[in-house]
Amino acid sequence: MVSIAQIATYISYLFVIIAYTVKVVKVVRMPMHLRWELYPVPHEIGHKYGGSYYEELDWWTHPRRRSLVRDILSKLRDYFTFPGYFTRNKGYWFGLFPWHIGFYTIVLFHILSFFGALLMVTAGVQVSAASPSFIGLAIYYFTIFAAVCAFILGSIGSLVLLGQRLFDRDLRTYAAPSNYFNYIFFLAVFVSGLIAWLLFDPTFAYYRQYWVSVITFSYIVPETAEYIHVMLFSLFLVYLPFTRSTHYITNLIAYFGVLWEDTPNIRGNIPQEKIKQALARPVSWSAPHIQKGKTWDEVASALPEDKGQAVK
Repeated sequence: MVSIAQIATYISYLFVIIAYTVKVVKVVRMPMHLRWELYPVPHEIGHKYGGSYYEELDWWTHPRRRSLVRDILSKLRDYFTFPGYFTRNKGYWFGLFPWHIGFYTIVLFHILSFFGALLMVTAGVQVSAASPSFIGLAIYYFTIFAAVCAFILGSIGSLVLLGQRLFDRDLRTYAAPSNYFNYIFFLAVFVSGLIAWLLFDPTFAYYRQYWVSVITFSYIVPETAEYIHVMLFSLFLVYLPFTRSTHYITNLIAYFGVLWEDTPNIRGNIPQEKIKQALARPVSWSAPHIQKGKTWDEVASALPEDKGQAVK
C-alpha cells in the first residue's frame, strides 16, 4: 500500500522521463540542418579569433584539430553565467540568473535525495553529518547545499522576474499569461520547499526516509509542509514538458549538433548520406520557383516549370 504522495511521485517522474524522451527523439529525427556560418567556433584550434579550418589550403587532406573540452566549457559558461543577458540587460539578468540556478539546483536536490535513499536501502550507507562513509557525508552536505540554493535563489528569481513582467513596460508588452502563471507556480514550488526546510526538516532526514519508502514501496505520509512540496513538485514535473523548459535538453542538441556542427561533406561520410536523405524529401509548399509534389533534388536540379515566370 502506498500514499497519494507516493503515487504522485511515481506518476510524475515516469511521465517526465517519457515526455522528454519523446521530445528528444523527435528533435534528433528532424531533417539535416543548414550549416550556420558563425565564428569563432569554440572547438576550433588555431582559429580563436575567427575563421575556420576550411580556410586552410587542402584542408580535406589534414587531420581535423578540435577540442571537445572547449566546446563543453563554452556551453557551461552560457548555462551558468548567461553572459549575453548580463551584457545586454543587467537588470533582467539579476532575476534570470537566480531563477535558473534555482531550477538547476532543485532538480539536483531531488536527484541527490533519491540517490541518498538508494544508498541507504541497497548498501546500508548512513547519510548524515555523523556518517563514517565519505559518500554518505558528501551526499548529506551536497543535498543541503543544493536545497538551500534552490529554495532561496529560486524564490528570489521568481519574485524578481514576476515583478519585472508586471512593472517593466517593455517586458509586459511581450508577456503572455503563461509567463505570469509560470513564475507564480514556480514560486510556490520553491517557497514550499523553503518552508519545509526551515520549519520541519533542516537536514532533510525525513525527506530521505520518504524516498526510502518510494524505493521500497512502503507506506508513508509526509509531514504537511513536505507533503505540499512533494505534490507541487510532482505537478511541476508533469507541467515541465509543456513549457519552454524543454530547451534545457534541446538546446544541447542544437549547440553540439547544429550551431557548431562543422563535419565536412566528403564522399561516403555521414553528412553526404544525410544530404541525400534531405534531398529525397518531397516539397510540401509551392512558389513561382518551387514545384510542389517533387523532391528537393528535382527542384534543385531544374529550372521552374513556369517558363513565363522570370527567374530572378
